[in-house]
Order: sequence, then C-alpha cells, then structure tokens
Amino acid sequence: MVDVREWCSADTARLLRVPGQGDDKYSRGVVALRTGSNAYPGAAVLGVEAAWRAGAGYVRFVGEERAADAVIARRPETVAAPDIGRTRVGAWVIGSGTDAADRSPDEERALRDILSGSVPVVVDAGALDLAPMASAPLVVTPHAGEFARLRELLGLPPEGTGDRVVDAAEAAHALGRAVLLKGATTLVAASDGARVLSVASAPAWLATAGAGDVLAGVLGALLAAAPDASVAEVAASAAWLHGRAATLASGSSAGAHGHPIVALDVAEALPAAIEDLLS
Repeated sequence: MVDVREWCSADTARLLRVPGQGDDKYSRGVVALRTGSNAYPGAAVLGVEAAWRAGAGYVRFVGEERAADAVIARRPETVAAPDIGRTRVGAWVIGSGTDAADRSPDEERALRDILSGSVPVVVDAGALDLAPMASAPLVVTPHAGEFARLRELLGLPPEGTGDRVVDAAEAAHALGRAVLLKGATTLVAASDGARVLSVASAPAWLATAGAGDVLAGVLGALLAAAPDASVAEVAASAAWLHGRAATLASGSSAGAHGHPIVALDVAEALPAAIEDLLS
C-alpha cells in the first residue's frame, strides 16, 4: 500500500531556506549544471535562469560552447568553464537539452563521475539512461514518455499498471532513488516506494516546451540550499513552486482563465512566487 499525500504551500514554505545575515553565496547554495547542447542551448539558459531565480547563491555552468555562450549572454553572473575547478557544489543538474544518442565518450565519463559522487543530482532528459547505475543521491525527472523508457531500463513493464501513483512508487523502489513524474498532477515517489507526494499547483498553461528545464533548475537550487532535507520533499517543494510561478505568470489565480506563457516567463516569476509563499 502506497501512502499518498497532497503537498501544499505550507509544506513548501517549511522546506524553503530563507537566507540570514550570516549567509554568503556558498551557504545559500551552489548549483552546477551540465545541461544543454549546441543543438539545444535554450535548455541550458532556462535551467540556469531558474536556479538563479529560485535563490541559488552561486551558479556554475559546464557545457558545450554554444550553450555556454547563450547562458552568459542571458545571465553574465554565471561562472561558465570547462570544469568546476575547486567550486564547492551543493547540487548538480544534468541531462536537460541533451540526447543520449549524441553523447560523446568524454561526456559519458563526466556524467558518470557526477553520478558516482556524493553530491545530490537532478537527472533529466538525456541523462536518464545513466540513473540506474548511479550511486549518488538523486532525483529523476521524467515526463510520461521518458518514464516508460526508464521503467524498461529498470526491468519493469514500460506501459505500467495504468495507475500513475503505483507506477511511480514501483519505479522509485526499483531505482532506490526519488522519482518526480511530471504531469498535470506531478507525483514525487520517495526512494523506498512507500510514499508518494502529489503536487497539483500548476495551471494547464504550464504544458509548454522548456518548462521541464525550468523545473530542473528550481530543484537544483532547492537541493543545494537544503542539504539535510528529504530529497523527495525538496522535489515536491520545487514542483509546487514551479506551479505557483506558472500561475502568477499566466494570470490564472483565483479561478481566472489566464493566458499563454513560455518557459522563461515561469522562471522570471519565481521570485514573486517565493515572495507570495513567504508573505
């Protein structure tokens, strides 16, 4: 039997770390992203933007040249370099805007190194195939199609049971890591598969290209800022905050129909969503 609980604003506020006078850029959370590609540089931009807007104190980007150039053009405060140097990373975000079929041997080695470390990792899109081999704490963030492929990698029927809660819990148990299954209602299954957190804070307007890249950046920022918190609860908080930002960006509060948005609108609305949550 899976314990299902709806995640709410009060839960998110409890998990959100508000900086104090004694904090510096490192203690606020250092996020490193190895995302985007020369083919899909926008994914890198969206994830980096979201990490900054969600409260990261320091953001480091490691990626292909075109993606790095796009990141710096949009967010010049980001440190972009071929490696992280001596930066004390609090959370990694990998895979957004990449394709496993195009992965070079060097890139695969770099991703495997990240996934064999001790730092929490958000594993998205083109890196999901590497998650079953990871030893690092992590959360995977598939959409429905990616989830079916992940289940197959885990030796589970890709079509599932037809019950998203059961399917997410089953995958989390097989992986031994948290699973964030995107959808109109986002589900976060804890690593033991015994508990699922349900997040239904997002408007339908959030179903837009790049929204997942933004979510990955938010999740990276929250994980880096709360190293002692439950990964599943941090993931649910990121999903709730992502949905609230989309609500504000689309003008769909209080039952209003709202209007179309793009993913960057969601990232830009994150500070207002945080202010709204904490007020």
